Amino acid sequence: MVQDGTFKTRDSTWTCESTRMAAAPPSYCFVAFPPRAKDGLVVFGKNSARPRDEVQEVVYFSAADHEPESKVECTYISIDQVPRTHAIMISRPAWLWGAEMGANEHGVCIANEAINTREPAAKIEALLGMDLVRLGLERGETAKEALDVIVSLLEEHGQGGNYYEDANSCHSFQSAYLIVDRDEAWVLETIGKYWAAEKVTEGVRCICNRLSLTTKMDAEHPELRSYAQSQGWWTGEGEFNFSEVFSPVEDHLDCGAGKDSLEKREESITVQTMMNTLRDKASGVCIDSESFLTTASGVSVLPQNRSSLCIHYFTGTPDPSRSIFKPFIFVDDVKLVPKTQSPCFGDDDPAKKEPRFQEKPDRRHELYKAHEWARAIIESDQEQGRKLRSTMLELEKQGLEAMEEILTSSEPLDPAEVGDLFYDCVDTEIKFFK
Repeated sequence: MVQDGTFKTRDSTWTCESTRMAAAPPSYCFVAFPPRAKDGLVVFGKNSARPRDEVQEVVYFSAADHEPESKVECTYISIDQVPRTHAIMISRPAWLWGAEMGANEHGVCIANEAINTREPAAKIEALLGMDLVRLGLERGETAKEALDVIVSLLEEHGQGGNYYEDANSCHSFQSAYLIVDRDEAWVLETIGKYWAAEKVTEGVRCICNRLSLTTKMDAEHPELRSYAQSQGWWTGEGEFNFSEVFSPVEDHLDCGAGKDSLEKREESITVQTMMNTLRDKASGVCIDSESFLTTASGVSVLPQNRSSLCIHYFTGTPDPSRSIFKPFIFVDDVKLVPKTQSPCFGDDDPAKKEPRFQEKPDRRHELYKAHEWARAIIESDQEQGRKLRSTMLELEKQGLEAMEEILTSSEPLDPAEVGDLFYDCVDTEIKFFK
C-alpha cells in the first residue's frame, strides 16, 4: 500500500490527500467442480466489495481484429495491442478500463482480489489488477492461456495505481486471481512481478483478500524463491510455503467464515446455491458496511460437456441480496445494453486527467438509477420491501428456469433467441421498478 500519498505517472508525480479510506473488507470469489457441483457443471461466483458509492457497469465487447503496432489504452498506461481480441462480457467500476469480473466467448471466467503482502504495492501507475482481468479475458482461449497472458504482462509492465476513484485515498494493492474454464481453474497470486499459481480440478475453492497458496504450486516465477531469499523472508531451507513467506506480518484479515459458507454446504452446488452464498451477509460474503458495499456480483455456469452453452449471470447493481441476477449467453449477434452502461466523459473524464480524480462525475446508468428506488423501498418499508424483494426473486427464478431448459435441452439453440437475452432482462427489470 502506498505510504506517503504519492503516485508516479509516466510524466509526473501527483500527491493525494493523506486521508485514508477504511481497509477493504474481504471480497470473495468461488469455483465449484463436479461432483460437488451438480450435473457436470463448473460453477463460478464473485462478489465485488468496493466503495459504497461506486457504480459498476456491465459491458459487452465483441471480438475484434486490430492493426499491427496498435496500442490499447488501459486505466493508467497504454500497452501493445494483440492482432485479435475475444468477445467479452465484463462487470467493472465505471471509471476504469479493466474489470472486477467477467467471461469470454470461449468459456473463460476471471475475477481478481486486491491483496496486501510483505512487499508494499508499487508507488507507480502501471497495470491495475482489474486491467489484467480484462486483458486475460481478451487474449486467453483457456484458463491456462489467460494465466500466461497475465503473468507475461505483469513481467513486462508491472502492477500499480490507485484502486479507488478518490483523490483522498492512495491505495495500491497486489493482486490475486481466480481463472476458470470448463476443465480447470488456476489460483494466481502475485507480488510485484513475482507470482505462483495452483491448478484446481475438483472440489470447491475460494479466494479472498489474503494469500491462500501454501506448498502446492503448479507454476511459479522462475526467480520467486531466490527473490524471497534476497529479502530475508526465506532461508532456502525446508519447505517453501508461499503464504507464510509473503503474507504481511500483521495479517488479521479472516476469510474463513465466507470460505466455509460454500465449502460446508452438504447439498450439490448449483447456480442457485452460488447466488445464495453471494447473498449471505451473516458470513461476511455479502458486504454492507459504512464504507463498503458489494457493488456488483456475477455467477457463471460452465458445462464440462462442450456441446452445451456457458451461461453467465450479472447483477449490474449493488447488494446481491436486493438485486436480480440476469443471464447472458455469447452468440454472434449480441444486442448491446446501453441501460447498464455508464455515461462516457471521454478525455474530460477526471479519471484520465492529471492530477486525477479532482471531481467525481455522476456515473449512474439507467438500471442503477431504477434500482436505487427498489433499494430505498426495501430499506425503509418492511412490508412493501418484503413484497418487492419477493417479486424480484420471482423474476430471477423465471430466468433461471428458462436457462435450465437451455442447459438440459437436446435441441440446438437458435442464436437469434438469446442474442437479446440480457437486454430483455434488464428492460423488464427497469419497467418493473418504474
